[in-house]
Amino acid sequence: MRRVGYAVVAFACAAAGALAAVVLAGNVGAAGFLTTTTTGTTTTEPLPALLPPGVTISGIPVGGMTPEDAKLVVTERFQTPLPIRLDRRRRLAPMPSALGATAHVDEAINRARNSPPGAALTLPVLIDGDIVRAYVRSVAAFYNRPPKDAQVFLRRLKPIIVPDRPGVTVNRLALTTSIVSRLRKTSRVPVRIRHSSPRAETTRGAFSNVIVIRRGSNGLFLYRYDRLRRQFRVATGQSAYPTPLGRFTIQVMWRNPWWYPPNSRWASGQKPIPPGPNNPLGTRWMGLTAPGVGIHGTPNPASIGYSVSHGCIRMYIPDAEWLFNTVKVGTTVFIVSA
Repeated sequence: MRRVGYAVVAFACAAAGALAAVVLAGNVGAAGFLTTTTTGTTTTEPLPALLPPGVTISGIPVGGMTPEDAKLVVTERFQTPLPIRLDRRRRLAPMPSALGATAHVDEAINRARNSPPGAALTLPVLIDGDIVRAYVRSVAAFYNRPPKDAQVFLRRLKPIIVPDRPGVTVNRLALTTSIVSRLRKTSRVPVRIRHSSPRAETTRGAFSNVIVIRRGSNGLFLYRYDRLRRQFRVATGQSAYPTPLGRFTIQVMWRNPWWYPPNSRWASGQKPIPPGPNNPLGTRWMGLTAPGVGIHGTPNPASIGYSVSHGCIRMYIPDAEWLFNTVKVGTTVFIVSA
């Protein structure tokens, strides 16, 4: 009997030691309870419930997390600003709340608790359409701009070209749709602002040829944009009939023109002259927007280099023909006093 008793006591002690070893391993008991030890006392608490493995909420993995941790992760992801860009330089990053979006995270977490492993859930997002549309209107108002025509002006008798600039017209419907889609998917892939680019009516190409006439020195300078291409000696108006100063364009271009007497005192009583060697306009006429004034050839080459015309710009006939074949209607002509 003593041996049996000793054996029972020994077994009981061994069992108690084994149970103690199981409890002490990681403070987790064999029955699945969290154990805490105080002086002379050991208590047990149930482990927190974890979400089923493999569960995602709008692509965010939350499986194996506690509901509290999952809520923090989903909330943080949703509240990330949404990048919106027109191009590489111009970007916006509004918060979802500024776009009228509210996420029902608690509802999604509760559904995740009761979902099977691997379930793919969607985060419910409520979006105020009026707020989104108002935001898109503000974006459009900020970026929209009309096209800007190219311009030309003179600086130190040389043409300076200011290039044209296309306009911007934001596609408000496409932007609204993209923003709502990104918010519902909790995706923070940048939203590209779709837009059209209306072209300017006057492009840089309109100034591929620019003529500068220096009335004081009787010279005509043809520029290719802002680079001098060729220059000519010309005749300009005499003091009684000066060549007008200012900016003009070539309005009409005629080959082998007729000459018709203008309504001026010096031409009183004269008759029209048909094309031919005696025509005072030579073989080419490039009429300007200045009334009665044009660039033309002359059968009187001795007048070139002097101020002797009745306001027109005379050229040697071969020079006038070359210029005629180079420029076009609409070419800008500056006439200056230099």
